[in-house]
Amino acid sequence: MSGDAASVARPLALVTGGWRRIGAAIAERLAAAGWDLALHAHHAATFDPAFAAQLEALGAQVHALEADLGKADAAVALIGRAASAAGRPATLLVNCASLFRDDDAHSFNAHGLAEHLQVNLAAPLLMTQAFAAALGDAPASVVMILDQRVLNPVPDQFSYTLSKQGLHAAVRTLARSLAPAVRVNGVAPGLTLPTADYDAAQWERLAHLMPLDRLADPAEIAEAVAYLAGAPSVTGQTIFVDAGAHLESYARDFVHLAK
Repeated sequence: MSGDAASVARPLALVTGGWRRIGAAIAERLAAAGWDLALHAHHAATFDPAFAAQLEALGAQVHALEADLGKADAAVALIGRAASAAGRPATLLVNCASLFRDDDAHSFNAHGLAEHLQVNLAAPLLMTQAFAAALGDAPASVVMILDQRVLNPVPDQFSYTLSKQGLHAAVRTLARSLAPAVRVNGVAPGLTLPTADYDAAQWERLAHLMPLDRLADPAEIAEAVAYLAGAPSVTGQTIFVDAGAHLESYARDFVHLAK
């Protein structure tokens, strides 16, 4: 999947989980901002030719990459595979793919915890390490997609929450460690896109639980990523795009509220 040769001069962004939901919104915004795209998915079946054509209509070359981020070597190899596919290295890495399963402090186990830590923490860290090494002193940027709950955690999705809290802490540490060449920032979404677990009435009631009396749109999260990608004096920051949810302390995960 590729556009015309005129887009070769565009910079390249590698987006994990870039074919669906928030990842797709980020890909679309970056394409409109002048980026070519290496879009990762866990399974090739997720690749969407119609979505690729939509991005190509915005001027982007699109390179589809399949990898299991649960395997460290496969995650790291994405950096080189993206460069080989595009003929140049990525200068923006957006770590968006996440594993999200339900457990709590009483039910979590070693296997589930390890899985979440590998996909949501170790893979982004190892990819960032490889990304920085591949570029040397060239200026580049990393954006970690987090979760507003990193500030006010709930008892649900225990392993997921711990993995995202670790990634949130890593933003500042990586920003300091990789400066001045690589900037590292985070975007922390709140409740944004419904799943089958919600009905329309609950979704509307949940919006009224937010300080801003609304829910964030995927385009707003994508806009924050695009801003950070183009902000040469910003590093070590996390932008919460969550209608103010991080200002509150909720008793449970949103799926259990406003029933």
